[in-house]
Amino acid sequence: MRRLLFTLFVVACGCGSGQNAANQRGVGAECGMNTDCQTGQACLSEFKGGYCGLAGCQHDTDCPQGSACVTDANQVNYCFLTCAQKTDCNLHRSAIDESDCTSSLTFVDGAMSRKVCRPPDSGTATTDGSPG
Repeated sequence: MRRLLFTLFVVACGCGSGQNAANQRGVGAECGMNTDCQTGQACLSEFKGGYCGLAGCQHDTDCPQGSACVTDANQVNYCFLTCAQKTDCNLHRSAIDESDCTSSLTFVDGAMSRKVCRPPDSGTATTDGSPG
């Protein structure tokens, strides 16, 4: 009985499910507008499928626990969800807009053997309405 209660507790709290504080707050989730994201986050529409998170961080301390401040190819800083493997990135994303778990971005405060969930690049449309 005690083992069953412990198992139920682990499942209920998300322990062992790969859901760190940032993931529980929805960092990295797919979105279409800011209201799809939790308070304090924006829907970053520059990424395909959107990405709930924060732009403009200067350090990891500007990001929710479980995410890291990284710089993308356009020299913009974002708080991206940290991960160990690709499945950690896609708890709140559809298969067509999956994020990749990568260490290839520039970590503002140093990589420290970490990886982050990088969303698919273009979420913006061109002037003719086709994906950018």
